Amino acid sequence: MSSRLSAVPVRGDTGGAVVRLAILDDHEVLLDTLSSWIERNAPDFDVVLGAANWLELVQSPAFPTDLVFIDFQLKEAISIEARVRTCRAAGAKVIVLSSLDTREARDRAFAAGASEFLTKSLPMTAVMAAARRVMGIEAPDDVQRMRTPASDATEPLQHLKPKLSPGEEEAFKLYVSGHSTRGVAQHMNVQYETAKTYLRRVREKYAKVGRPAGKKAELIRRAAEDGYLE
Repeated sequence: MSSRLSAVPVRGDTGGAVVRLAILDDHEVLLDTLSSWIERNAPDFDVVLGAANWLELVQSPAFPTDLVFIDFQLKEAISIEARVRTCRAAGAKVIVLSSLDTREARDRAFAAGASEFLTKSLPMTAVMAAARRVMGIEAPDDVQRMRTPASDATEPLQHLKPKLSPGEEEAFKLYVSGHSTRGVAQHMNVQYETAKTYLRRVREKYAKVGRPAGKKAELIRRAAEDGYLE
């Protein structure tokens, strides 16, 4: 994913300075999904930098930003402590996102200076609400109107996770990691129609528990929420 750069903070319709946000996650399809969601639904944030690895983040002209979302489980040798401390030393606040929700992971993130530790099972509305608390800002009026007390009460923080067969799970992981359906079939050494059936069943099972997965972006979100992005 190429970085989107912004030289200075811009101002939104609310009159407040827009928070310059960076996202560090080595799943580039998830980077695109998060950035697109924030662009559509969080006008008080601007994703000026999306990085798939640590060096891409810190060497970007857009770094440091006001806030950085960091995936806890990067496939890199550099520790979460080093990542968080470097961002903090540069003047950026940090929110750690993780599919691994353990006491040890939380303690490590907070000890290093993270402002918040959030699981990827949370809906994006909750993630951005936490980001606003960290930055000490209120949601714009148009965002507040989207979130009524009733919808807040009914939106689950923990999602029902459908039971997938081994074949469905393998196809799911390959697909959300960036492979096409044909690529999934090749990696699994199965027919194209078999791979297609696995993915169709995954979508159907998520739909049955009330979690839309018809579009690829939705399927990627479900994968992130349930820990399939590794």
